[in-house]
Amino acid sequence: MLSNQNINVALIGNPNVGKTSVFNQLTGLNQQVGNYPGITVEKKIGFCKLPNNAKANILDLPGTYSLNASSIDENVVIELLLNKNDKLYPDVALVVTDVENLKRNLLLFTQIKDLEIPTILVINMADRMKYKGITLNIPYLEEHLKTKIALISSRKGFGIDALKKLIVSYKTISNKPCLNASSIDTEYFDSLRKTFPNQLLYKLWLVITQDVNFLNLDRNEIRSSFTKSHSDLKRLQQKETIKRYQFINDVLKEGLKIDTTVAKDFRSKLDRVLTHKIWGYVIFFVILFGIFQSIFEWSKVPMEFIDTSFASLSTLAAEKLPAGVLTNLISQGIIPGIGGILIFIPQIAFLFLFISVLEESGYMSRVVFLMDKIMRKFGLSGKSIVPLISGTACAIPAIMATRNIENWKERLITILVTPFTTCSARLPVYAIIIALVIPDERIFGVINMQGLTLMLLYLLGFGTAILSAYILNKILKIKGKTYFIVEMPNYKLPLLKNVAINVIEKTKAFIFGAGKIILAISIVLWFLASYGPGKKFNEAERIVIENNKAKPLSESELQNEIASQKLENSYIGLMGKTIEPAISPLGYDWKIGIAIISSFAAREVFVGTLATIYSVGDSDNENTIKDKMQAEINPETGQKIFNFASGISLLLFYAFAMQCASTLAITKKETNTWKWPLGQLIFMSALAYAVALIAYQILK
Repeated sequence: MLSNQNINVALIGNPNVGKTSVFNQLTGLNQQVGNYPGITVEKKIGFCKLPNNAKANILDLPGTYSLNASSIDENVVIELLLNKNDKLYPDVALVVTDVENLKRNLLLFTQIKDLEIPTILVINMADRMKYKGITLNIPYLEEHLKTKIALISSRKGFGIDALKKLIVSYKTISNKPCLNASSIDTEYFDSLRKTFPNQLLYKLWLVITQDVNFLNLDRNEIRSSFTKSHSDLKRLQQKETIKRYQFINDVLKEGLKIDTTVAKDFRSKLDRVLTHKIWGYVIFFVILFGIFQSIFEWSKVPMEFIDTSFASLSTLAAEKLPAGVLTNLISQGIIPGIGGILIFIPQIAFLFLFISVLEESGYMSRVVFLMDKIMRKFGLSGKSIVPLISGTACAIPAIMATRNIENWKERLITILVTPFTTCSARLPVYAIIIALVIPDERIFGVINMQGLTLMLLYLLGFGTAILSAYILNKILKIKGKTYFIVEMPNYKLPLLKNVAINVIEKTKAFIFGAGKIILAISIVLWFLASYGPGKKFNEAERIVIENNKAKPLSESELQNEIASQKLENSYIGLMGKTIEPAISPLGYDWKIGIAIISSFAAREVFVGTLATIYSVGDSDNENTIKDKMQAEINPETGQKIFNFASGISLLLFYAFAMQCASTLAITKKETNTWKWPLGQLIFMSALAYAVALIAYQILK
């Protein structure tokens, strides 16, 4: 656990250098995830055992190209490195670099060295050196960069033990800068040094040029004393960058040799195919098609097992526990409610598995590059595709990911349209409805109809997001221009350990995040469905017997009729009946209406709500939630509630509706006003209602 006696290690590096892989190698599953105080940027801390019984707190900082920050993520890195009072201020910094992009990565390294923090240069992907014809003169590099170098492969796992030994001996590592910062502008920096003789010169420079918090000094005092125009500061920053690259070039002339004659690189050949203006999109579509086919095919058996197990558990609880209110709560409320969401763990895990594999392999960056051409036509940049793709997991971190978009208009549009992307919370709703109304059949003996429907829903969400972005781009009168830069990492086989950790962590976060909400709502719903006011509820048995005098019912039929009478006249039944006129044109009954309202807390609650409502008073707990939904009949029409028309209507409603309080909250936080999230809620709800209404009226 986090301890002041542990060595504080900051893991820093450019995006896509394998920093997360190094973090996982050092910490394994011994990690904590939280947010930095006051902001929603994710903070990952891991704990590592080192030689000589030492321990380390490993802080995985957001990826950054330099200390010239252009996003909130990069500001986080600078603020930590400036504030010695921070409990996570590093004793030693590990700057992770990619052996194939050493020149670019070393810019950040030289800047951190200027902060006089003991810094270890971690050169990753060393297993590719022979393949790429690369040789390094490690002693020469260590001497001229004034550091110690760890040559590692986070994929193969070699070099990690040597890195741990370097961390333990961090006090022996030089903290001298690589080059003299004052050479940027001698007169200016000399004056700065004289005014603040007890402060580090490069820290003062960062305070002047960056919008960061520096606890030890009055930032306004520094800036007022050493004010320069914006253009002058930019000119000096450019001069700094040029001087650093001149230094890096001089060092790498002797320290790095590349013999292209022995390189066996096929990356460029593969890129020409995967980013082709026609075949690139075809390949991406085929990959998506395969993913959604697999999600349905592979998850059938485990889903049926989970569904049956919870139905049996509910029956067992009702039979074995003493009769009473608590037993009813457990068997009819808690177990069906939780079971209604846990059934979708296989599908969610497979979705995260495929996304992790695409990211680990390096293919996702090609998708970002490919989609930039489309994004620009709709007023967005290629950077917008990252949040939109991330939105397939959850809209909340996806909206946070827009912080990398410098242009405010593009960032705002991306925030507003991202909730249209089909997130994992919609998956339980889609899965159960598709299973009910779409036949489990194959086209041409290969294409599964249910998997095809799921993919079309994902494409519908993405297409709506793009179309909405186009409309917003025309409506919003905000000027600005941005440039698109994307890192194109090498292709590599996904590392099983990284994929497994990613799938486990994200699935666990989904389960526990949704589980808390579902458990609370299940208890409330059970109470509202088990109690009610007036004679129609309290005298349900007498009313049912009187109404069926002419045709006596069997015991099981009598109990089901009584349960139905009580449910309709319970508190939740009365609430549902109140809203039923508004939703019946969409093909929904009052029970579905209650599920829609309760799922505003989180979309996945929809299935858990129906599981609870259908279980209250049900004499046959052995039936699974799918069976109960399949058997639900409209008493007025005699037709199944979940038919093709109402099913498609529900799918389209959830494809467009906001239905997520957490997303509204994060939109408010990122835009710093309620105007945009309320606009999101009203527009998406109205669109969802209108589309669902039209679909049902046409199909019924």
